[in-house]
Amino acid sequence: MVQPISERRDIDFVLHEMLEVSNLSKNDKFKDFNKKTIDLVINEARNLAIKEILPTQKIGDETGCQFDNGKVTVPKEFHRIYKLYCEGEWIAMADDPELGGQGLPYAVATSCGEYFVGANPAFLMYPGLCHGAGKLVEEFGTDKQKEIFLKNMWSGKWAGTMLLTEAQAGSDVGAVETVAVKNDDGTYSITGSKIFISGGEADLTENIIHPVLARIEGEPEGTKGISLFLVPKIRVNDDGSLGEDNDVVCTGIEEKMGIHGNATCSLTLGGKGNCIGNLLGEKNKGMKAMFVMMNEARLGCGLQGVAMASASYMNAVNYAKERIQGKNLMDMMNPDAPAVAIINHPDVRRMLISMKSHVEGMRSLLYFIANCFDIVKTTDNEEEKELYQGYIEFLTPFAKGYCTDRSFSVCSTGIQVYGGYGFITEYPQEQLLRDCTITKIYEGTNGIQSMDLLGRKLAMNGGKPLKEIFKLMGKTASDAKEIEGLEELSENLNAALSKLIETTKHIGATAMSAKILDAFAFSYPYLEAFGDVLMGWMLLWRASIAAPKIKSAKKKDLAFYKGQVSSATYFINAMLPGAIGNMNGILTTDSSVMDIPEDSFAN
Repeated sequence: MVQPISERRDIDFVLHEMLEVSNLSKNDKFKDFNKKTIDLVINEARNLAIKEILPTQKIGDETGCQFDNGKVTVPKEFHRIYKLYCEGEWIAMADDPELGGQGLPYAVATSCGEYFVGANPAFLMYPGLCHGAGKLVEEFGTDKQKEIFLKNMWSGKWAGTMLLTEAQAGSDVGAVETVAVKNDDGTYSITGSKIFISGGEADLTENIIHPVLARIEGEPEGTKGISLFLVPKIRVNDDGSLGEDNDVVCTGIEEKMGIHGNATCSLTLGGKGNCIGNLLGEKNKGMKAMFVMMNEARLGCGLQGVAMASASYMNAVNYAKERIQGKNLMDMMNPDAPAVAIINHPDVRRMLISMKSHVEGMRSLLYFIANCFDIVKTTDNEEEKELYQGYIEFLTPFAKGYCTDRSFSVCSTGIQVYGGYGFITEYPQEQLLRDCTITKIYEGTNGIQSMDLLGRKLAMNGGKPLKEIFKLMGKTASDAKEIEGLEELSENLNAALSKLIETTKHIGATAMSAKILDAFAFSYPYLEAFGDVLMGWMLLWRASIAAPKIKSAKKKDLAFYKGQVSSATYFINAMLPGAIGNMNGILTTDSSVMDIPEDSFAN
C-alpha cells in the first residue's frame, strides 16, 4: 500500500471551494491557470512526491549525510530526485517566467509544496533554501547579479543557503562578528564563521551561493551596521563561468535528532584570507534585506510542520482502520464478540478528530496567507493591496509559531494511535515527530514569534491588520449563524472572539506599561490562544461552505462534507474552551515568572 501524505480531496476543497483560486485566471498574470490546469499541476506534483520522493524519506533518515575533509555527501538517492525536481522546474513555482519561474498562483504552489515537503522534508530543504536565496537576488541584486545568478539558482544548477547564525550570537543577529573589508575593485574580503547552515555544503550542485550577513569594517554595532553579501562557494566570473575556490570551507556537520538527510554545516569564510563577496543591496541594510528570505522561510516552516502533521494523520487513519484489537465497547460483556478495528474505540476516534481538525484548520490558514500573496500581486487597488499585505505580515507568526507547535502535537498523537508500534522505526510516525521538532526552533524560535506578535504585529500600521482580522472572524461567525445546524458554533466562536479582543487590549496595554516584562512572559500563551481562535475561524468557515451542500451532495462527497461540520463542532466545542481558560490566565498578568528568584531554579 502506498503511504499517504496529504488528502487530495481536502486540498481541492480549500483551493476551489474556500478560496476559489481559479478566479485568479480572470487576471492576465494568471490567465493560463484555470481549474483544469491547476488540477493537472497538482497531479504532477503529487505523482512526483509519492512515486519518487517519498521512497527516499526513510533512506535519507537512515543514511544521513557524510562529512569528509571539508566535503559533504548527501544520500545517493537524492541525486536522482533532485534531477527530476529541477527538470520539472519546481524550485521557482510561483515566480516570474521571464526569470526562470513557472508563474503559478502562490496558493497552488503551496499545495504542491505540501506534497513535496510531506514526502521528504530533509530533501526539500535544499531546493527550498535555494529559492529563498534566489529571491534575495531578485529583490536586491543588480541587473548583472540577476543575470548571472538567478536563472542558475532557480533552475537548480546552483544551490543557495542563508548564512546568519554564529556561535556567540544565536538569535541575536546583531551580535554577528563576521567582518567585510572593502577592496579596491569594489568587492569585499569576508572573514568569519557561521553555524547551523542547512545545506551549507553538499554534492548536489556544481556551486552554492551564500547570502552572508557581515559587518563592514568600521560600521556601527548591532543590526544597524549589518550588510548582506553574495558569497559563492566557487567564484563566478563576469561571463557566468566558474572560477577558483572562494575559501568557503565546511568544518563539520551536526549530528541531529532529525532531518538527517539535510546537512547542517559549520562554515569558515576567509580562513586563508581569500574569501570574496559582493554587496547585495544597500550597505548597512542587510537585516532588512534578509527578512525577505526569513519571512519566506517562516512560512516555509509552517508548511513543513503541516505537511508532516498531515502525513502523520493520514498514516494514523489508515492504521486505525486496519489494526484489529479489542472488542467494541458495547460488546465488552459478550465473550463471543469479535475484535474490531481500533477506529471503533472512542479514545482513538478522539485522537483522530483532534488530528483532523488541526490539520484542516492549519492547511486553510496557510493557503489563505498564500492566496493573500496572489491578491497583492494581481490587484490594482492600493487600499486592497495594503489590506492583504497586512494579513500576510500579521499572520506570519501564527504560520510559523502556532502551526509548527500544533503540528508537533499532531505528530505526537500520530505515534499514540499506533501504540507501541508508533515508537518503532519500522513505521514512519517516529521519524515524522523527530523531523517536525526542528520546525519549532529554526527561523526564529516560537517564543521569538510570540514576541514579534506582541511587540510589533499588534500595533503594526496603527493596529489596522489586527482589527481587520477580527472583522473577518466576526463576519464568518455572523454568516454561520444563518446556516442551519451552525447556530451554536457561531455563538461559541463569537464568545471566544470577544474574549480574545478583551485579552488583546489587556496584554497590549500591559506591554506599554511598567509591567512590560510580565506582558512578554505571557506572549507565548497569547500566541497559542490567538492561534486557537484562528483555527476556530478557519474551521467554521469550512463548515459554512460544507453544511449547505450536505443535502444535495453526491455519495462520494457526503462523508467529506459531514466531516467538515464534525471537525468544526469538535474543535469549537471541545478545544476552544481551553483557549478561553488560557486567556483567563493571561488576563491575570501574574508576575511570578519575573518575580521568582533566579537562584530558586535548580542548580
